[in-house]
Amino acid sequence: MPSQLPHRAPATETRAAGAASAPAAHDNNDVPVGKIWQVISASSVGTVIEWYDFYIFGSLAAIIGPVLFGSEGKPEDTLLGALAVFGAGFVVRPFGAVFFGRIGDMIGRKYTFLLTLLIMGGATVVTGLIPSYDSIGVAAPLIVLVLRLLQGLALGGEYGGAATYVAEYSPDKKRGYFTSYIQITATAGLILSILVIVLTKKSMSDAAFKDWGWRVPFLLSSALIVASYYIRRRLHESPLFAKAKAEGRTSQHPLRESFLNPVNRRLVLIALFGATMGQGVVFYTSQFYAYSFMQNTLKLDLIDASIVLVVAMVLATPLFVYFGALSDRIGRKRIIMTGMLCAALFTVPLFYGLQAYAGPLTEVTPATVDAAGNTVAGVQKALTPNLPMMTALTFCLVLFVTMVYGPIAAYLVELFPTKVRYTSLSVPYHIGNGVFGGFVPLVATWIAVWAKAQPEGSFFQQHAALSGLLYPVIIALACWIIGTALMKDVRGVKLIQE
Repeated sequence: MPSQLPHRAPATETRAAGAASAPAAHDNNDVPVGKIWQVISASSVGTVIEWYDFYIFGSLAAIIGPVLFGSEGKPEDTLLGALAVFGAGFVVRPFGAVFFGRIGDMIGRKYTFLLTLLIMGGATVVTGLIPSYDSIGVAAPLIVLVLRLLQGLALGGEYGGAATYVAEYSPDKKRGYFTSYIQITATAGLILSILVIVLTKKSMSDAAFKDWGWRVPFLLSSALIVASYYIRRRLHESPLFAKAKAEGRTSQHPLRESFLNPVNRRLVLIALFGATMGQGVVFYTSQFYAYSFMQNTLKLDLIDASIVLVVAMVLATPLFVYFGALSDRIGRKRIIMTGMLCAALFTVPLFYGLQAYAGPLTEVTPATVDAAGNTVAGVQKALTPNLPMMTALTFCLVLFVTMVYGPIAAYLVELFPTKVRYTSLSVPYHIGNGVFGGFVPLVATWIAVWAKAQPEGSFFQQHAALSGLLYPVIIALACWIIGTALMKDVRGVKLIQE
């Protein structure tokens, strides 16, 4: 399999030769390792915090739902409503990628993701201050919707900036290894959000947490944002972009060059349908939907579900770096496609295992009849969950994430030239990861609710709990087929300047 795209080999060689007279400081292969680690640390800290901000809303969806949509609503409806608002942030991520990607390719990487950090953090803090639906009515979900849209726009510009920034500092032959540390940040942000939620919940009664304690994780974001902004301000622009800007070779029309140029447009489409679309559904199914599934379907206590997911993610986290480094040696495509296929084949069996090891359900409060004569179901709880086995199964799910996600930043960066790299990689990443992946919780939950309402004894009704997995499995399988057929293995190349 070729190590780079055939049509780019001559250009790469020409630019590499033409750059021989440039100062060594502009060659990313000569950047000191200590400097690279400084860049990775500063980029990662901010990105972890931005993912933390984005995830705490989804992690608290079951609690926030009644706050946003009224305490009298059905649990299923308020959960779907909260997940819909959560998903709205994903819809605008591609627009954030276009907007901030253009700024990043014209002005610079550093200042663009300083701006995204402040927008994300500000929206998160304000979310923690919004009054409930019972206090201000429909204004509550509308305000939070606007804040979620701002968060989605900001996150749309964040990942591309961080991945591009680190990659443009990294040596050509170790780009997969160094960029894999950025890939850890999404999982780290989810872990941090869960830990903060659990510690907050443990520090107060259940009633207090549902009343006002859920706001604390949002408000804590303010301190994290200030610290991250201070760290990022001290960074310099990436050497490749600084050199291109000094020589007047930055793009004045990055959108046009990214999407109207037929060669670049084809690469964008392959990146979307052959890589990021599947990567998105694998990521959100294996981590986020699994967490929601354990709480809302299997009725695990929040603490038990958090222990299972956090332990599994912590154990799997080093594998992001392992597969990123491995991709420097054997190629990105082989690892990404293997993870995609494993997810398509084994996600449903692993979720069946989670269901089996959660144990039977028991009602901790009996069913009641309300004033209108309607039966209100009692609160259920998993009776005898086998947490070690559930953790092992969840680890397998996260393993697939590390395979598809660990090498993908390096793969995307190496597809596109420097002057449109920020825009070109951000758009397919955020459509695939944000739209296809971000809607996994909502679509899967909706399918499960629909299946549960089907006639008694029908196929979908019997398998209602797991029917929602049809969506991510089909998407992952389709992405594997397209990626296997069309993706080229690009690794270790000299990053193109123009």
